[in-house]
Amino acid sequence: MSTAEESGGGPERAARQVRGALEGLGRSGEGEAPARGVELLGRVGLVAYGLVHLLVGGIAVQIALSGGGQADQQGALGAIAAEPFGVVVIVVIVLGLLAFGVWQGLAAATGFRWTSGWDRTEKRIGSGARAVAVLGVAFLGVRLLLTGSSGSSTGGSQQATAGVLALPGGRILVGLAAVVVLVAAGATIWTGLQRGFLEELDRSRLPSWAREPLVWLGVAGHALRGLAFAVMGVLIGLAALTADPSRAGGLDAALKTLAGQPYGVFLLLAVALGFLAFGLYLFAEARARRV
Repeated sequence: MSTAEESGGGPERAARQVRGALEGLGRSGEGEAPARGVELLGRVGLVAYGLVHLLVGGIAVQIALSGGGQADQQGALGAIAAEPFGVVVIVVIVLGLLAFGVWQGLAAATGFRWTSGWDRTEKRIGSGARAVAVLGVAFLGVRLLLTGSSGSSTGGSQQATAGVLALPGGRILVGLAAVVVLVAAGATIWTGLQRGFLEELDRSRLPSWAREPLVWLGVAGHALRGLAFAVMGVLIGLAALTADPSRAGGLDAALKTLAGQPYGVFLLLAVALGFLAFGLYLFAEARARRV
């Protein structure tokens, strides 16, 4: 190759280098993390994500019993920030979630070479969804650090819905968003009931006494957490049908909607236990997840 050829095609050459680097990830085995440091920090991020779910579950129990609290990621981060050294904990959570988001983003791009076909595609889509979810919580943590407030999932959902409804065809767009949320909720419930999450774990890394409880924590956590997201999807759908953004709501509104139903206290307690179970499951996943 001539010097001119080597120096030409800058963007194309850079794209080839990036693509080659991505394709090189994981070829020695199942690993998707680009470096050991990212993997370790990503496992910290899983623990942090589990802590957020434990706090959401605890706040949901509080709402079921007394009616107070903000049961969403924002409320959980606010509860952490209010404790001594809370800002330090938020920083650790943000760094861990960012690392796990990078890890899962790379897995979505080129990962899961230990499987193939639709199974690999499904896992890559799942990793992409996890990357978006954890990076979203990391963003809330950064906003809390910078402004002292992480906002409200319900307020943010209503504001976003109002903006979309103002667009041409806005009701259709909001309706499509509701369908996406409902499909994601259904996939989460299905993953729990079918125990599909076990494929990404190496339970031999856990003590023998913890392996079976991990399964049931994963089943309950995925299924009941998916139920809460399904309620969110219904609320967004109602906003589309009525062209009323105040009908939309985030996780906090979804849980409080459950509480308002017949036997709502018991429904909300069940979902709260699901968030608590998912938080404990994430603690175990931080150790057992295939890398």
